Amino acid sequence: MAVSELPGNPNAVWTVRRHVEDEFDAYIIVSFVNATLVLSIGETVEEVTDSGFLGTTPTLSCSLLGDDALVQVYPDGIRHIRADKRVNEWKTPGKKTIVKCAVNQRQVVIALTGGELVYFEMDPSGQLNEYTERKEMSADVVCMSLANVPPGEQRSRFLAVGLVDNTVRIISLDPSDCLQPLSMQALPAQPESLCIVEMGGTEKQDELGERGSIGFLYLNIGLQNGVLLRTVLDPVTGDLSDTRTRYLGSRPVKLFRVRMQGQEAVLAMSSRSWLSYSYQSRFHLTPLSYETLEFASGFASEQCPEGIVAISTNTLRILALEKLGAVFNQVAFPLQYTPRKFVIHPESNNLIIIETDHNAYTEATKAQRKQQMAEEMVEAAGEDERELAAEMAAAFLNENLPESIFGAPKAGNGQWASVIRVMNPIQGNTLDLVQLEQNEAAFSVAVCRFSNTGEDWYVLVGVAKDLILNPRSVAGGFVYTYKLVNGGEKLEFLHKTPVEEVPAAIAPFQGRVLIGVGKLLRVYDLGKKKLLRKCENKHIANYICGIQTIGHRVIVSDVQESFIWVRYKRNENQLIIFADDTYPRWVTTATLLDYDTVAGADKFGNICVVRLPPNTNDEVDEDPTGNKALWDRGLLNGASQKAEVIMNYHVGETVLSLQKTTLIPGGSESLVYTTLSGGIGILVPFTSHEDHDFFQHVEMHLRSEHPPLCGRDHLSFRSYYFPVKNVIDGDLCEQFNSMEPNKQKNVAEELDRTPPEVSKKLEDIRTRYAF
Repeated sequence: MAVSELPGNPNAVWTVRRHVEDEFDAYIIVSFVNATLVLSIGETVEEVTDSGFLGTTPTLSCSLLGDDALVQVYPDGIRHIRADKRVNEWKTPGKKTIVKCAVNQRQVVIALTGGELVYFEMDPSGQLNEYTERKEMSADVVCMSLANVPPGEQRSRFLAVGLVDNTVRIISLDPSDCLQPLSMQALPAQPESLCIVEMGGTEKQDELGERGSIGFLYLNIGLQNGVLLRTVLDPVTGDLSDTRTRYLGSRPVKLFRVRMQGQEAVLAMSSRSWLSYSYQSRFHLTPLSYETLEFASGFASEQCPEGIVAISTNTLRILALEKLGAVFNQVAFPLQYTPRKFVIHPESNNLIIIETDHNAYTEATKAQRKQQMAEEMVEAAGEDERELAAEMAAAFLNENLPESIFGAPKAGNGQWASVIRVMNPIQGNTLDLVQLEQNEAAFSVAVCRFSNTGEDWYVLVGVAKDLILNPRSVAGGFVYTYKLVNGGEKLEFLHKTPVEEVPAAIAPFQGRVLIGVGKLLRVYDLGKKKLLRKCENKHIANYICGIQTIGHRVIVSDVQESFIWVRYKRNENQLIIFADDTYPRWVTTATLLDYDTVAGADKFGNICVVRLPPNTNDEVDEDPTGNKALWDRGLLNGASQKAEVIMNYHVGETVLSLQKTTLIPGGSESLVYTTLSGGIGILVPFTSHEDHDFFQHVEMHLRSEHPPLCGRDHLSFRSYYFPVKNVIDGDLCEQFNSMEPNKQKNVAEELDRTPPEVSKKLEDIRTRYAF
């Protein structure tokens, strides 16, 4: 929302209110290496000097104390500023200084050099009283945290202290056993910061009608190696249990308490910032799409009631978080027609997009039609109206109505318009745009190198001419060949190759290119005047809609007949089919998982993984004479070897792209799919049998205990076209968290677990692959 330069590099920032009843913050306090800057928040943010804060020293922490007093902790002492600007100071003894501190509304705890803890509590008159005994810790203190004081109570009961010896200790602040250690937890690395928050609470009203939320206390621990741990803190005994781990980034994790949606949340900062909050009784840890921040504090003003004030190098930034639930951040760039496919140029990372629309005019035809209509207007007018008609025609030609508002003119059936666009995906600017002629529809695109032309990159675009969808007829097709020049920013037209059907799939293959022309699979090489046909296979059933290649193998997706495996024999220059699938599938997209395995999706909303059996032989010979024995001929008129189905799953939306990728740095690979209705989903592999077994049982219990709202049977829906096989519905399993507690307990008991263990399992598998 706002970024302002500061006179140096600050090391911390806080916000405080003037009175406990205030809705908005009054001051922003910025601490530098040797000074403290106090800014007041009003219409604008400006520096003030009469706040009572000591400006000549760095600040370790500050807070509102009691109803209307402020406290500032600095290396040499504590400054308690009353509402009438009276100041009480407590100075550190001898040569000791304060290294770390923790403050909340009624308590202050400081750690002196040498690991000595001093505890102050506010008495009813508003004075800060030091607790008589001090506590010597066994090692130096590196971080501390106090929880907020719960509503209706005098104090927060627990203090968390992180020590150099890689431990966190929970210390009691109860008057009966003050400063006594209650529990400790050993850590894999040195802690960098701690934060105790109350999260996941449900709002309750107590007897006096005061609203407060009853939640669980969580201790968040940020480690120096970039890991965040979240541990449950028992509100009675102070025991730590149920630790969840998450890797956030390469820098030490700093934690800050902020408010989000009326509840406490934690902002964790490493090499990128993350927000941990609870929503619908589930924890979300979401990365913020913003640059690296160093220190932050919650911020409330009239413009943004739930903002964050943060520092980054020498700037002070005020941020507001929007779209909390969005897992991806997205930027949209408008295009001219519907984008059909894109490829990425490997060197410049530019996108080459083909856009095609049916029932549309190209720009040239639009101008021509406009001119024609203007001429007709003039011709249709009588003698006396000739001048008026000419004026109207001129006005009509000059008028330019934006299509995004008024819509594009409808051209009628069998009319197509296409463009090829080169675009920078980061900035979203178009680097080059090639308009194709009217009724030329681009259907496929590939970027490739040819072995006989050296280092140049070429873009091949498959185009259909005068295609009529129903009843289907086509006047032929072309393959346009462009050369990428200017480092992948411009397309230079080389030649176009006429073909007899629609070239619906193109793939680079061993320094040449494979093109699916209707139902013919062909290998082409680059020539001077056009592409030269080198080899073809005529035995594919209907229409090739996709080609994947790996080694000498080519996996062809047929529009109706699933996948066909083809082997290219270099010596004989032949493409020979050696295996196919037994199920009919109307394939929309496919991707290779390994040498024998392919994942595909069909237009009815199913995803499948198909694998060749281990004994498959791809050294097959053609049998043109028919002399071979009949039983070698193959099954069901197809190839002699059949693929096995590894998994089937009905998503319920037409899947248009599949990709094997990792979504988070350091995560494992998953299969990401996107659908026609705008969904993005992932399928993740199980790595152990016990995980698989566990989730299978969770799914089984949830099917019976938590059936879908609309009353459909979950199993029959997921098996709509093919029986569901080897896939567990994670969305169903995740509904475990939103079930009633007694049902959760029943399901967990059936699994020999406790409900937190089950939700931990769910969270673990989720965070291993994505957030």
